[in-house]
Amino acid sequence: MKIFAKIFLIISIAVLAAWQIPWLIGYFDTKTDRTPFTLYSCVTGDFAILKHDGDDFTYTDRKGNIYTERQFDSILPLFYARQLFSEGRFPDTLDSKPIVFKEALEKSFFFTSRPSDINRSVPGIYFLLESESGRVDLEMPSDAFRINGRGIEFIDMETNSTDTAKSRIFTQAMSECGFVFPAKCVSGNPTPKKEYDEGYILADSEGSLFHLKMTKGKPYIRKIRLPDAVIAEHAFITEFGDRSMIALFTDSENRFYAVRMPGYKTMEIGMAGKGFDPCRESILVVGNMLDWTIRINSDDSVRYCAVSAESLTFLAGMEYPVRKSRLHGIRFTSQQDRFVKPRLY
Repeated sequence: MKIFAKIFLIISIAVLAAWQIPWLIGYFDTKTDRTPFTLYSCVTGDFAILKHDGDDFTYTDRKGNIYTERQFDSILPLFYARQLFSEGRFPDTLDSKPIVFKEALEKSFFFTSRPSDINRSVPGIYFLLESESGRVDLEMPSDAFRINGRGIEFIDMETNSTDTAKSRIFTQAMSECGFVFPAKCVSGNPTPKKEYDEGYILADSEGSLFHLKMTKGKPYIRKIRLPDAVIAEHAFITEFGDRSMIALFTDSENRFYAVRMPGYKTMEIGMAGKGFDPCRESILVVGNMLDWTIRINSDDSVRYCAVSAESLTFLAGMEYPVRKSRLHGIRFTSQQDRFVKPRLY
């Protein structure tokens, strides 16, 4: 028995060492590569790059031009709009288009997604807010809903009972619109701490895309027309300030799309080269009224792509390689799935 206990202790120590020692080395590794802050400049027509080493900053671009901090603000006027406006340097026109400060702020947005957002376990219970209550402030509902193979089911949270009448009305509306239960993807932002509510973007079991919300207690459901042979895979509701876009989504081929309003116009985002796999890659979109900068982090690279804000066509691209870690050890979690288990790396 003592021998078994010693063997178990030795194995436990070895596992803990393989888990913690590489983590500690990585944590204190001051030479870890950092991808420079990179953003497309509508002034130069190329990427502007901010490199930092400790307290030292270098403002440059891909051609090697060096800028002062003040000049760097000027070549990214929509990103540093507040700074330029406070100094009285905000431009009147950009790219031969008149620019209004308030409009520039309204049309700027950030969007992020990580593999852990997609691969995590979800409870399957959601909240549908009233989108047109007649009040300025949004309120959380007294019920929750879930979607299964039979339809959508609303549950009163106080009594834990099914609201059969509401469930039947919403299920019928969705079925009549062509929704095939159950839902493959459900994306919403159920919180009263936002300016307005657009409900949920849903992908049904066949990969069709729908918009669902509640207006004055009744279901609002619209099928979003997709290009031929496009099967929606992962959808993301946006609810940005200017309301010109309602969703972003990827299809079964990892192509990336935006759904524009009004009219639910679906437009493919012109990302040259590789697509975007939300199950394995993280993404950051920094958008303004003239262009979007898209950053995609994968295991072996950080890819940047700039597209036109109006047409979503490709403008420029660049890529940073990612330094592979030479450490070996054990991890128990991963962004690639929802399980806790030992993994060698």
